[in-house]
Amino acid sequence: MTKPDFNLLVTLDVLLAEGSVARAARRLRLSPSAMSRALARLRRTLGDPLLVRAGRGLVPTPRALELREGVGQLVEDVEAVLRPAEQLDLKQLSRIFTLRTSEGFVENFGPALIARIGKEAPGIRLRFVQKADKDNAPLRDGSVDLETGVVVETTGPELRAQSLFRDRFIGVVRKGHVLSRGKVTPARFAAGRHISVSRRGRDKGPIDDALKVLGLEREIVTIVGGFATALALARASDLIASVPERHTGRLRAGMFSFPLPVATPDLTVSMLWHPRLDADPAHRWLRGCVREICVGEKRKA
Repeated sequence: MTKPDFNLLVTLDVLLAEGSVARAARRLRLSPSAMSRALARLRRTLGDPLLVRAGRGLVPTPRALELREGVGQLVEDVEAVLRPAEQLDLKQLSRIFTLRTSEGFVENFGPALIARIGKEAPGIRLRFVQKADKDNAPLRDGSVDLETGVVVETTGPELRAQSLFRDRFIGVVRKGHVLSRGKVTPARFAAGRHISVSRRGRDKGPIDDALKVLGLEREIVTIVGGFATALALARASDLIASVPERHTGRLRAGMFSFPLPVATPDLTVSMLWHPRLDADPAHRWLRGCVREICVGEKRKA
């Protein structure tokens, strides 16, 4: 039996995180041709193209999406095994960690995370700051220790990222709303009055694009900067909020939720950190807490 080349795991992790041969090559300090050869080896080994051309860029195959969530954790676990043993006394640890998250993450996952940390490491405090934009400078300069969000093209290639969960957008209205009765068709959905969530104040997005294909257009009544605000407005009015399902689980209590009647792309929510914190025992422990809390919430969903 041919033994697998475990070095390919690191290459696979970076390629799936970057979605680009050129960026992956820079991150691993390889030439583009060497990275292309590594991708070819991975394709032969896994029997899947992994990344395929789409216009000027590359998009992951379903197999690549399936692997992306587990490979990062596998690489991190292997790296942890090969590091020198360090003793971490959580009960004696005194430290403040700054986490930058979008609105809704703290409200949904914060209570369980704070309770877990208070029990295991009472000397640790969490400082949550709002994610007003996608600028990664706070991670680079050390003012933020950990960030949660969706990895985008502008995410710094040197940053480490590990997926936490996949999410999808759903519609949410107050109990008793007209959409809480009967089938929610694209026409009924578009006929309602809607809340748009955008930090940049945009009133159009993937939902509007999907409706436009069907010859429909929804009425945007107001634009807010966060999902919690959108849900608060929907709870107290006849407005319709479209929010990520898992990201807002606790916030939707007592409201009526329904699948969107149009297809929109799923989201992968990840945590990001700077490589200088990779080997820090306390930071590794914090990452494990965040990951396990999110997995726990997924099992409840």
